[in-house]
Amino acid sequence: MTPARVRNICILTYRKLRDPYYQGAAAEMAFYLLLSIIPLFILLSQLLGLFSISLGSIKDWLDIESMLKVDGADMILSMLDYSPSGVNSVFLALTAAWAASKAQFSMMRITNYTLTDGRSTGQGYLRDRIRSLKTVVITVFTIAFALVILVYGEVILKLVFGIVAGTEIAEMTWVLIRWPAAAVLYFLMVSYNYYVLPTHRIPFGAVVPGSIFASVGMMAVTGFYSAYSSASANYDLLYGSFSNFVALMFWFYLLAWVQFLGVILNKVWWESRLLQERDELADADILPPLIRKAVRKIRRSLKR
Repeated sequence: MTPARVRNICILTYRKLRDPYYQGAAAEMAFYLLLSIIPLFILLSQLLGLFSISLGSIKDWLDIESMLKVDGADMILSMLDYSPSGVNSVFLALTAAWAASKAQFSMMRITNYTLTDGRSTGQGYLRDRIRSLKTVVITVFTIAFALVILVYGEVILKLVFGIVAGTEIAEMTWVLIRWPAAAVLYFLMVSYNYYVLPTHRIPFGAVVPGSIFASVGMMAVTGFYSAYSSASANYDLLYGSFSNFVALMFWFYLLAWVQFLGVILNKVWWESRLLQERDELADADILPPLIRKAVRKIRRSLKR
């Protein structure tokens, strides 16, 4: 990547962030994340129960409490021990899916707004709400699949390769690939959301830059905020009994900004690439009119 392209990416990103539409988007997304997290846990517990897996056991196995030290995170982690059952489970799952889709709906609108340069936020409330519901259901199944693979991966390897390669080799192989496999699954879950949220389908390669940024960024923000809240933040002095809630909202707010910046990066990455690769052709009028017009529009935005 050339210095000129890095400069163009920074300028294009700055231009987009000046749009007033983005000013309250992260706060809105943080609010919907807070509303969606518990319904998401309910859906996961329902689905993982089919495989005799509980979220509580996964929490203990991954030792999430020691890794996540954000103030207020204990309130959310305590929900991992919840195991709904009974005749109301189906109704509860449907209600939880509808509630969990609020965050997807918010992300869908900001994604469409960014990719269409503000011309559209979607196909209307009802259609987008249904799409967000479908998306969150698929996301839950994807997360459940990833967790099942992590829990039963060693057993699966022993059954498939144990007879041929031996049990010890299968166990050693699983130890080596377990966390790389978890990282790949995590990246695929993030990139899947960037891929399916736009109203108009885009190539998968178009969401890779933002997916990498968001995957690394959410982990970095969580680690930084965890260390900050443990070392210096003392919300009790300002917010009293609401301190845990405020700490969670700050965390979700930072996560929301990372996700939005990932969307913007997907847009400006390919705009900058178009500028870099087609600049000379556009000057020579070799490009088709529509592409030439798009290049000139990007150039004008850089000169503002």
